[in-house]
Amino acid sequence: MSQVTASLVKELRDRTGLGMMECKRALAESGADIDKAIEELRKSSGMKAAKKAGRTAADGIVMVKTDGAYGMVLEVNSETDFAARDEGFKGFANAVMDAGFTAKQTDIAVLMAGGLESARESLVQKIGENISARRAGSVEAPVVGGYVHSNNRIAVVVGLSGGTEELAKEVAMHVAAVNPAVVSSDQMPADVIEAERAIYTAQAIESGKPPEIAAKMVEGRVNKFLKESSLVDQPFVKDPDTTVGKLVAAAGAEVVSFVRFEVGEGIEVAEVDFAAEVAAQVAGASE
Repeated sequence: MSQVTASLVKELRDRTGLGMMECKRALAESGADIDKAIEELRKSSGMKAAKKAGRTAADGIVMVKTDGAYGMVLEVNSETDFAARDEGFKGFANAVMDAGFTAKQTDIAVLMAGGLESARESLVQKIGENISARRAGSVEAPVVGGYVHSNNRIAVVVGLSGGTEELAKEVAMHVAAVNPAVVSSDQMPADVIEAERAIYTAQAIESGKPPEIAAKMVEGRVNKFLKESSLVDQPFVKDPDTTVGKLVAAAGAEVVSFVRFEVGEGIEVAEVDFAAEVAAQVAGASE
């Protein structure tokens, strides 16, 4: 049997990114055949990646890519912000973005089926955390601009019917900061409006106002809610004396659409009892 040398272990670590003991064990089991060891590690890596997939990945990064008339925004998750700073993690996120942008494909399942899933599993094995390409969105318009907040936790793409990419970027910065729900009030879902109206109605009745005054109060509050939630009606964050709609109109344009992603939004993170988790791991190790 060939000897497992330190140089072989180092080479296997360099080629796989796995731990020293795991590489040493794989080489011993393969008779110091590095290619056979890699083949077996790929099999076990797939199993370990599947085990880690059950853990919540609610941290990570968002990113944007545009070409002037098309823009894509992507969220890739990890379990911790430490992993999100890893160069391998960033490389994987860029690979997903490049594949999606080139194909104009935002279906994550389709993207991952194109060979990126094996890259994800290898990264999970190397980093030791669950990694997930969570979602992608896109905007296509005559003019598209994007913005990513400096901490890579909020990303926005905006499409305009005219104007410039710089103007679209300015609007994207506003969207990142203020988080409007829709472009204009007529896009607000009817069920959302009715839910707000029901709340305001209950408040008006509770106040004891006469029905006709209560009705006016309710409609006034609904209209205020719509203005505050609609991008074009919001005071522009850099110049509150004008609205986003007026800012864009002054450039002979209109807002077509926008997509805003914030890392981890909508993901429920379970409360972890670390003492119980450690006890369970110790119990499992003793079995």
